Amino acid sequence: MKALQSIKFWVFDLDNTLYSGKTRVFEQVDKKMSEYISKKLKIGVEEAKKIQKNYFYKYNTTLNGMIKNYGIDASEFLNFVHDIDLSFLKNDKALEVELSKIRDKKIIFTNGPKTHAENVTKKIGIDKLFDGIFDIVDSGFVPKPDIKAYKKLIDKYKIEPQYCILIEDIARNLKPAYELGMKTVWIKNDEPWAAEFSNENFVNYRTEDLSKFLKEINELRKN
Repeated sequence: MKALQSIKFWVFDLDNTLYSGKTRVFEQVDKKMSEYISKKLKIGVEEAKKIQKNYFYKYNTTLNGMIKNYGIDASEFLNFVHDIDLSFLKNDKALEVELSKIRDKKIIFTNGPKTHAENVTKKIGIDKLFDGIFDIVDSGFVPKPDIKAYKKLIDKYKIEPQYCILIEDIARNLKPAYELGMKTVWIKNDEPWAAEFSNENFVNYRTEDLSKFLKEINELRKN
């Protein structure tokens, strides 16, 4: 933990990181992706779901696979699949307090669109606490964990990787950050696709509670 006292750049994933995966927000996005593919390709939902999962593993995002194979309109896809119900998300006061204590640059780094990040952070009461949102459009539709997306993030925000930390729920997305010199934190969860590679050496820290983790760091830095 002492190694984190020198951090100047805090990079956070969005979904299942800044809010708990137990809320099942992403389940809605998942279903809408299958629905979109089903309508677009005129196939059944089950077949669409297989294509969706295959593209996720092969191209890192379903969107990337749909662009490469069908040349779809990325904005149309993103708008459709992120038109979801967020009414059950609640203000996260503990997270708001700990993020507020961090005076360094704080950035959201997501494979989703900026509008989704804005909607989510507003619902949980932390939308005013970030210096920027680097989304899939900013990366030129190149998703994590492609290292090119991380390099674009670094260039845009003038990040010094040795003073940066990335916090993510998908362990494999931490590897490029580690290779670039960043510290890495995995938000522990039971999703097989997210937990894969979580025991590798490119995961520096692990936590089940982001607010608690940030609180520990804030206490250390206070002394």
